[in-house]
Parts: sequence; C-alpha cells; structure tokens
Amino acid sequence: MRFKGLDLNLLLAFQILLEERSVTRAARRLNVSQPAMSAALARLRDYFGDELLVAHGKQMHPTVHAESLAEPIAQCLRDVDALLTRSASFDPASSQRRFRIVASDYITTSVICPMLERLASAAPGVRLEILLPSEEAAQLMIEGKADLVITPEDFTDPDQPTELLCEERQLLVGWQDNPAFAQGIDEAAFEALGHVAVLVGSNRVASFADRQMERLGRNRRIEITCGCFTMLPWLLHGTQRIALMHERLAHQMAARFPLAIAEIPFNFPIMREMMQFHRARVADEGLNWLRTELKWQTNT
Repeated sequence: MRFKGLDLNLLLAFQILLEERSVTRAARRLNVSQPAMSAALARLRDYFGDELLVAHGKQMHPTVHAESLAEPIAQCLRDVDALLTRSASFDPASSQRRFRIVASDYITTSVICPMLERLASAAPGVRLEILLPSEEAAQLMIEGKADLVITPEDFTDPDQPTELLCEERQLLVGWQDNPAFAQGIDEAAFEALGHVAVLVGSNRVASFADRQMERLGRNRRIEITCGCFTMLPWLLHGTQRIALMHERLAHQMAARFPLAIAEIPFNFPIMREMMQFHRARVADEGLNWLRTELKWQTNT
C-alpha cells in the first residue's frame, strides 16, 4: 500500500534498520533476504532524499535527518498497531496472542504464576513474555516493546495511564531457626542484625523497600545483595540475617521453605503496585482482559 508515493511497508524497514544499524541483521529480523533489505534502504534514501544510514567501518550510523524521522515514524507504527489491536475483538479461549509484561520475580511468583494455572484451560493459547524490570521499562512500553509494566507507584511514568493492581505491606523474613524471631525483633535488633537486600533487574535498581528505608532515614547492616526476591530463602537459610519482603510473597515462601515471619518494628509505608500501559492501548480489549485477570488474582 502506498501513501503519497511511499510504500508503507518501508516504514517498518526504516525502524528496524535504525535499531539494528546493519542491513544483514535488519534482514534477519524481518525474515527477508539481504538484497531485499538493501533495496528497501535504497528506496527509503530515494524517497527522503537523504543517505539515512552511512557506513563507518563495520557499522552504519544514522544521519541527522534519519534521527529526526526516527520518533515520528516509530509513533506512527505504534498508532497503527494500537488501531489494529483495538479493532479486533478478543476471545481468550481462542486467542493466540502474546503479551509482553515487565514484572519483578515477586509479581511473577505471587500473582502471574497462580493466574497462569487458573487460565491454563480458559485461555490455553495466550502466551506471556515476562521481562525483568529495568530503568528502561517505561521506554519499552512507549516503544511498543512491552504491553504492560507492573511496578510500584514510585517508578511509574506520569505521562501514561495506570491502574492499581494491589496494595502490599512489607514484612521481615528469616531462617525459621534464627533466634532473633523467638526473642522478638525490636528497632535495636533490626539495626544490629545483618540484612539481605534486593537490587532489582539488570540495572540493579533499588527496591521499594530500600527506597523507603532511605526516606525514613533508617539504618541497617546490608551484608548481602542479590538480584531477585526469590533468592532470599536460600540466602537466609542457616544464618541470623533478615530481609524485607512483600507480605504476599513472604507467606507463599514460608509455606514452601523454612522461613520465619515478623512485623517490621516501626511504621513502614504501604506499597501500591501499579499496572501501567501506553495511552494508545486504553481500548485494547486483550490488554483490558489481562489486567482484569491480574487484578482478580490479587483479590483471591
């Protein structure tokens, strides 16, 4: 299909070429031959009257004009994708749709996994791709590379719509034979005991609990850091260390591992876990269905 003399298929080729900065890799992503991708680049250059990508050594670099076109073309493709998604009805029983969700291992373990068990027969063809949280999560959503971002309210993008998934308290967890739990953990013990802290994702982003500790001006002895909450039972086992953990996950873990649970010995903020999506997806029936199922799971 052409619009003002431009084959609209070339817009996707343009986007992939700029992302890959290689004709070979772009051809592989679009499942076309390298000569076909080279021809697409030649047609783009002819239409826009610019080289768009210039070879420097083994890599191609975008021109200033190409960089100025990148975001408008990406937004155009996102709008088309949203339009096609919105116009199609969604039937979970027959859908083969794949949803890309940015979610921590806490949400995956405590919410998504039990939801998938429930939906195994109700939506057998629906597929999920779960991406680890990072500082780029909001950008992935904006670029259409993630359908849904599940994150504490502090980490949401103020320019995109959100929906509350759940509110969650934080608790203390430790090895079940840790004597501190039998004695009772007061503020002095909280500061004296060694802690295991979680830095989330590949960018090692401070967790909600860590941010709140800093805001409260509370001190603790962090002896071990790890990349996910589900490592905590192994790192706490056989030691006198403690960790902060979401209430929902703490009780699920304590049912499977030798963990003790206690209240934090001072007032600690409630975490508001949000579901965020691109504003172009407000009328996306499939995404609305997924959010409803996630919300239902947190209320069970």
